[in-house]
Amino acid sequence: MTRVPRVQIDDSELSWRFSRSSGPGGQHVNTSDTRVELSWSLAETAALTPAQKELAARRLGGRLVDGTLTVASSTYRSQHRNREAARARLEELVAEAVVPPKARRRTRPTRGAVERRLGAKKRRSETKKSRRTSWD
Repeated sequence: MTRVPRVQIDDSELSWRFSRSSGPGGQHVNTSDTRVELSWSLAETAALTPAQKELAARRLGGRLVDGTLTVASSTYRSQHRNREAARARLEELVAEAVVPPKARRRTRPTRGAVERRLGAKKRRSETKKSRRTSWD
């Protein structure tokens, strides 16, 4: 398993929004803003190198809106725990996105694989040859 590097994102780069949650909490959820939306701008961050930004932009492309990554959490009844959960999820997403790609080790096909491939080609050739009609 590849070890995922820890990414530290500065608090000043984060933008928080709070709203009413539909999750657990009974009447409590009707009166308090426990749902958390955390936004972070990939383009403006100082937490990543330019190479890491490019890799993250490629891997997180489907989640980015105008270069901003947004994570929401409404799992817990308290805003504080949802803030922690959203931040942990954001850092986890970014850390997984900046892991450098694993280099491919070149391999050769086994002798058996080569023989099976050539045998299949020969059988296919014979099948097609037997369908031909002679015009002589």
